[in-house]
Amino acid sequence: MKGLALRVAHLFPKLMNIYGDRGNILCLQRRCQARGIAFEVDGLELGDPLKAKDYDLVFVGGAQDREQRLVAEDLVKVKAKPLREAVKRNVAVLAVCGGYQLMGRFYRTAEGEELPGSKVLDLHTIHPGAQAQRFIGNIVVEWNGTTVVGFENHGGRTFLGDGIQPLGRVVAGFGNNGEDGGEGAVYRNVFGTYLHGSLLPKNPKFADHVIETALRRRHKDFRLSEIDDAVEDAAHAAAVRQATRRSIIR
Repeated sequence: MKGLALRVAHLFPKLMNIYGDRGNILCLQRRCQARGIAFEVDGLELGDPLKAKDYDLVFVGGAQDREQRLVAEDLVKVKAKPLREAVKRNVAVLAVCGGYQLMGRFYRTAEGEELPGSKVLDLHTIHPGAQAQRFIGNIVVEWNGTTVVGFENHGGRTFLGDGIQPLGRVVAGFGNNGEDGGEGAVYRNVFGTYLHGSLLPKNPKFADHVIETALRRRHKDFRLSEIDDAVEDAAHAAAVRQATRRSIIR
């Protein structure tokens, strides 16, 4: 795949990196390099501008409320407009947990503080209060004829607006809000999810879907070549068994 390169903007890598979310970047790099695809990543911190045309994929991980407060202001004032423009240009976006929440219209914390979002996705998140059940544990989601597995830990309940589809349906775990059976969100080439773990190393098929989606913006009908995923597939299956077994025990 000579001449191909996946260009990634990693938003707030220092502040938004809970549960090893940086592992998603390492996974993307490894899976690209295994196929001879060049991999370029720029870490964009507070105050750094986002130049939408320079990237194929934008990634943002999760964090606690404290870090989200810092990020929300910068996201709205500096990065939200070019991020929305990137989405219109079919740039792919992968947002995990706190990053997923900030892709929406707002996140209302347990204390009632309303953090503005980037408005990339028509969704909102509300934390019902410190006494409410926290959604924590292993989670399995039906996605695209297979499964995605990970670890969720969030107090916020996310509700999708019109035109936004869930990433998948919950098999075991809680998902967006513990009520409607949906997990995550999909809009154009934007993927939002609560799954940590890290997400992509545990889910090679989904990782490849993200890579293909990102590269097809510049290379129509692009398809990734096959690589040996025996170890990754075995780890995925073991994680699914563990998550579903614990769900049954509960």
